[in-house]
Amino acid sequence: MLPSLSEGYRALVFGATGGIGRAIVEALQSDPRCGSLTGLSRRDGFDLEDEASIAAAAERLGGQTFDLLFDATGALTIDGTGPEKSLRAIDPAAMARQFAVNAIGPALILKHFAGLLPRDRRSLFGTLGARVGSIGDNRLGGWISYRAAKAALNQIVRTAAVEVARTRPEAVLAALHPGTVETRLSDPFAGSRERLTPQASAAGLLSVLDGLPAERSGCFVAYDGKPIEW
Repeated sequence: MLPSLSEGYRALVFGATGGIGRAIVEALQSDPRCGSLTGLSRRDGFDLEDEASIAAAAERLGGQTFDLLFDATGALTIDGTGPEKSLRAIDPAAMARQFAVNAIGPALILKHFAGLLPRDRRSLFGTLGARVGSIGDNRLGGWISYRAAKAALNQIVRTAAVEVARTRPEAVLAALHPGTVETRLSDPFAGSRERLTPQASAAGLLSVLDGLPAERSGCFVAYDGKPIEW
C-alpha cells in the first residue's frame, strides 16, 4: 500500500469516521506493513474548530512519531448552509465557518502534529484539498467561501512544506483532490457526474501520496496522480 515507507510504519488519520477517512483507515488496516494505526475524530473529542482539543490530542500522542499523517477532515455544507451560488449569497458567519473547518483546522493539525513526523526517514502528510480550490481552474464561479477556504488550504500546505523541510528533509506534504466521491459531502451536488467509491478514492490518494518524491513536497495533486494548477 505504501512501499516508500519503512516496514512497520505508523499511521495517524484525522477525521477517521468520515466517508473518505473511514476508507483510508480500512485501507491501512489491510496493509500488513502498517505497524500501528491511530484514528482521531469527534468521537474521541477531537474538534477541528477547537484548538485546545487538537493540542490535547497531540499531547496524548507526544513522544511518538508517525510516518503517515492523513487529514481526511473537511465539509462542504455546514450547519445546513451549502455553497453559495452568487456574490449576493455571501454570509460572513457562514464564510468564517468554511475557513474554520477547511483551512484553519488543517493548519492547526500541522501546527500541533508536524513535530511528530520523524526527522531521520521518509514521512508523508496528506490533506483533502478540492479541485474547486484551484484559482487557475475556476471557470464556473460560485461556491465562493468553499473555494476560497480550499485555496487557502493550498497555501497553508505549500508554506508548511517549506518549513517542515528544514528539519525533516525527507517529509512530503501534499494537498490531495479526492475526486467526486460517494459521500454525504458530495451527494447533494454530484448531479450526473461519475463518482468514485470511498474505497477507490482512498486507494488512489494513498498511492499518489506514496509516489511523490521529497522535491515535490507542497504540491496540489489529484487522486489519479495528475497535478492541479494553483
